[in-house]
Amino acid sequence: MSKIYSFLVLFFFVFSANAQNVVNYKGTVLDINTQLPLELATVYFTNVKDSTVIEIATTDKNGEFKINTKKYEKPVFLKVNYLGYQTFVEEQNALIESKDFGKIYLLQNVNALKDVVITSEAPPVRIKKDTLEYNAASFKVRPDSNVEVLLKQLPGFEVDSDGKITVNGKEVSQFLVNGKPFFDREGTMALKNLPAEIINKVQVSDFKTKKEELSKQESTSDYSSINLTIDEKKNKGYFGKFLAGYGTDDYYESSFIVNYFKGKQKISVLGSSNNINATGFSMDEVFDNMSGGRNSGGRAVANTRGITQSNLFGINYSDEWSKKLEASGSYDFKNLVTKNDSESNQTSFLPTRTIFTNANSNTRNEDTNNKANFELEYKINPTTRLVVTPNVSQSRSNSESTSSSSTKNENEDGTLINDSAGTSYRASENQSISNTINFNKAFARKAQNISLVFTNNNSKSDSNNLNISRTNFYGDNPSVDERDQNTVNDNSYNAYSADLEYTQPITDSLRIRIGSDFDWNSEKNDVKTFNADSFENYTVLSDSLSNYATSRRNSITPKMGINFEKNKFTVNLTTSSSIVDYDNYSLYLNKETELNRKYVLPAARAQIRYRLDRSKFFTLRYDYANSLPTPTQLMPVVNLSNPLNTVTGNPDLRPSESSSASLNYRNFDFRTRSGYTLFMRGDYSNNEVVSIAVIDTVGKRRTTYENVSGIYSASAGGNWNKTIKKEAHVFRFGLGINGNYSFRKGFTNAVIYNAKALGISPRVYLSYDYGELLTVSPSYSFSYNETNYENSSRAATSNVVHRFNIQATNYWPKNWIFGNDFGYTYNSNLSGNFKKDFYLWNTSLSYGVLNKTLYFKVKVYDVLNQNLSATRTISATSIRDEENTVLRRYAMFSVSYKLGSFGGKERRGRGGEDRPNRGGGRENMEMD
Repeated sequence: MSKIYSFLVLFFFVFSANAQNVVNYKGTVLDINTQLPLELATVYFTNVKDSTVIEIATTDKNGEFKINTKKYEKPVFLKVNYLGYQTFVEEQNALIESKDFGKIYLLQNVNALKDVVITSEAPPVRIKKDTLEYNAASFKVRPDSNVEVLLKQLPGFEVDSDGKITVNGKEVSQFLVNGKPFFDREGTMALKNLPAEIINKVQVSDFKTKKEELSKQESTSDYSSINLTIDEKKNKGYFGKFLAGYGTDDYYESSFIVNYFKGKQKISVLGSSNNINATGFSMDEVFDNMSGGRNSGGRAVANTRGITQSNLFGINYSDEWSKKLEASGSYDFKNLVTKNDSESNQTSFLPTRTIFTNANSNTRNEDTNNKANFELEYKINPTTRLVVTPNVSQSRSNSESTSSSSTKNENEDGTLINDSAGTSYRASENQSISNTINFNKAFARKAQNISLVFTNNNSKSDSNNLNISRTNFYGDNPSVDERDQNTVNDNSYNAYSADLEYTQPITDSLRIRIGSDFDWNSEKNDVKTFNADSFENYTVLSDSLSNYATSRRNSITPKMGINFEKNKFTVNLTTSSSIVDYDNYSLYLNKETELNRKYVLPAARAQIRYRLDRSKFFTLRYDYANSLPTPTQLMPVVNLSNPLNTVTGNPDLRPSESSSASLNYRNFDFRTRSGYTLFMRGDYSNNEVVSIAVIDTVGKRRTTYENVSGIYSASAGGNWNKTIKKEAHVFRFGLGINGNYSFRKGFTNAVIYNAKALGISPRVYLSYDYGELLTVSPSYSFSYNETNYENSSRAATSNVVHRFNIQATNYWPKNWIFGNDFGYTYNSNLSGNFKKDFYLWNTSLSYGVLNKTLYFKVKVYDVLNQNLSATRTISATSIRDEENTVLRRYAMFSVSYKLGSFGGKERRGRGGEDRPNRGGGRENMEMD
């Protein structure tokens, strides 16, 4: 009891001390002529010396603002900014005591003379309702920097070593340019290829689906969306980059991107061809397309298995065809050829013994894909909008593979129980068409609307799979399984859905939503396997390996939701129940099997957000759902396609039931340029579908499925980052940690097992910039995973991985860029024949001429010739170590050229006369 009392006293003391360090400021912003309040005016404090934003707020509908901030004992400016008005500025000696500024009057920017340009200050950060807007000109970056470099300068932004971007602790899932996708909504194209100099505003908001956007609903997502607006003065012109390089061992790279902007019209064309594992268009100023360089976050482990030769081409288009109709679209072509040699060791745990499998494979895969995406938005009238997004894709693939494996008893006498060897060839073709139609009608009352979302997905695929293999089973009754067969698979899938919803406001803060979802899904899978005849033609039908199956699922899902938004609270509650008809049919060995089921599947979601102030908020979320087994898991039909694993479904499976709850807290302090994120999550499952594998004495599996309950997992973690600026020195550093625990159940040899897994992953990272001359970014991460087993031949297993990386880029002497990425990876428990650690060092030296529009570059990948891809995967029933082919050391010489013209002026290199001043904080407003 005394410990609890002492803790409460300490907590009260800390809380009181912190409260005494906080000062409060308030006031009211009015139009000086009309005396009317100005809603959403931006009020902020900045440091007098360097204009750093200390704290920021916006006015409410009464023109009132409140700012709570920690004491600050340096001179500051109080600034009030409102579009179309002159900026109010008042100097304060310090922020050490609370104050009421009373009424603050703003004067409109009006001038009797025409064509007069009045210059007013634009705040570095502005809050517009639910949007946080950054003025790009207020943040200085190196000339010729891309958008990613700009985002790293913005307060609250963090770009980690994997390229993931967060804003105030919230992950970004969508990037738009002038409100439209730039090839992909994930943002890779925009971040790496758009120059920072053309960006005017960076707008951050909660991610919304198209339905939420049209109906003006609150976001239910826990992700952010970023919209990049192009400076109007730069929104007429073109820019591009061309690259070509050739290196040792016939490695090569080439790429280009050309962009044209004119008002609402935007056209981009890009292409790439290389054989160095670069499967995208993310060109980096230091390493270009080099895989393992900064395109992959500087990680020492390659992203792909094998070595890929790629040929890529894409076009992106957007325009406003009329005041009522906007259009955008893109076309992508990809041809990827990947070659890989793989070796794996897998230890499988049985209740009384352990078996060990060694496998090797040599594969060649080729994929060719054509994809076209479109979006048409039609404003029927001011209250009615229609958005249509059709998508079409066509792909072909073929693969060749030779493989072998052997399995033995590991903890007995090590006797061989089976081995196999084979070759296979697969060719397939797929066509798909999908479309989404969003219709929204708004009524006179605010937030009152009706929406209809119709979606269709239609696809058809055909494949041929040639398999020649021999599997030997040893032991008391040895046997051989030999196959020389061709399998023809004809598959089609059709899905249609309609989402009808009506929103009725009850009060300004409360609204209800009622509606229903309608879903129709059907699938056909026709598999025919033919054995070779005496003339080596595949004409003999194998009944035991052929099957005709169909699945149909129709459902009606009435739903109801409540939205409540008051002051700092936002509550979103949704509940629904799906009434499902689930029909499955199979014709196998001339026997028809039908399973017709009806289900009622309830679901619910609750999300509560509490915003303490502009940058501090909690999010509490709970989800409950039920899901049906797949046709393969449900149908009692034997699948003999794998000689080492016979699979049969279980018609008695029940729907899986899952619950998840999460809590997030995020905070970013503009004054200290620091922030942190905390999160917790828990998941619990009943009737989860798991596989039951019975392994006989020769290693052959007989697999079916069963429901198990009481499976759960929990995770927690946090991240903290801070930026310190002092003259030319900029430090960014952060700490993070993630932890997880899971309890899994399953069956092996009809015996239920338990697996308890624990993992922890701390990390630390630092970035240092010295003006425009030097950037150094070291990082270190550590991961520990441990699994304990019950009713298994293995009691426990664990693994430790260390990763260290340092990136350094030097921009001195003038016109030179010298970059180095060095990484070290150590994996503690890989099998004895796999190397546990390796180094990866990439280096690049380039020289720019013609005002830095033409660069000559020499790059060396894997200087130490040590790169490898060896991984360990720990599951509830096995440990798998695997090594794949990776790129090794090569050198390359390349030439790149940049061109561009904005607003009628030719683009110049860094230091040119026509370069914009990225360090300023002023914008021009043209008055008539």
